[in-house]
Amino acid sequence: MSVDRDPAEDGVRLQKLMAAAGVASRRVSENLIEAGRVEVNGEVVTELGRRVLETDLVAVDGVAIQLDTSRRYLMLNKPVGIVSSLQDDRGRPDLQRFVSRYDERLFNVGRLDAQTSGLLILTNDGELAHVLAHPSFGVMKTYIAKVEGRVSAQTVAKLTAGVELEDGPITADKARIVGQAGASETMVEITLHSGRNRIVRRMLEEVGHPVIDLVRRQFGPLHLGTLAHGEIRDLTKVELGALLTISREANRTVAGQTEEG
Repeated sequence: MSVDRDPAEDGVRLQKLMAAAGVASRRVSENLIEAGRVEVNGEVVTELGRRVLETDLVAVDGVAIQLDTSRRYLMLNKPVGIVSSLQDDRGRPDLQRFVSRYDERLFNVGRLDAQTSGLLILTNDGELAHVLAHPSFGVMKTYIAKVEGRVSAQTVAKLTAGVELEDGPITADKARIVGQAGASETMVEITLHSGRNRIVRRMLEEVGHPVIDLVRRQFGPLHLGTLAHGEIRDLTKVELGALLTISREANRTVAGQTEEG
């Protein structure tokens, strides 16, 4: 990445911004820099006098970090009955009740339909949101569905081979049976990168197993874990680093393709 400025003349010392961003103390940040473990805009930096801006792309041990402390990244376990909108024009319960406590103007990354619960990311980082939500970048989402009937291995094979829907074919990247819920219900795990509307429900209905309950458990490297229904929290440094690394790698790939084209 080219930068049309002299980094020695403006910005803030790298170790100071790293400490402000919560990466490590200033002393530990200096040790990381001197050890050659820090990159700025794709180049290893070892001099402690290096100055950077919040917009520079910094990574430690290959994992991206966010220097811009105005950015916010949250994980919500969206309950059933909440629409994925910050202001629903039909007056239905929406996401505003979860984000009103934050000063930043946040928005949701992608959507979950009102009857689907689980992991939803909220942020004010538009570039990251674009990469995570757009199916062309292949970020995987994993769902657990409780469905009607006993699902067979042959039906699972259909999901991974591809089914035909009214808006075109769709293939699950992974699918497996994870258990039985009573005599006539099955728990199925499906992983896919499609962002099409109600896609998991439509796929399972197409193979003869309508969804009773649906939860998104994973979004890219993020796992819902033990976060309770209706609870919201900031991403950890590790979680955020994983997301930012995906975003920056995707943007580098796009930039490379543009240059080649």
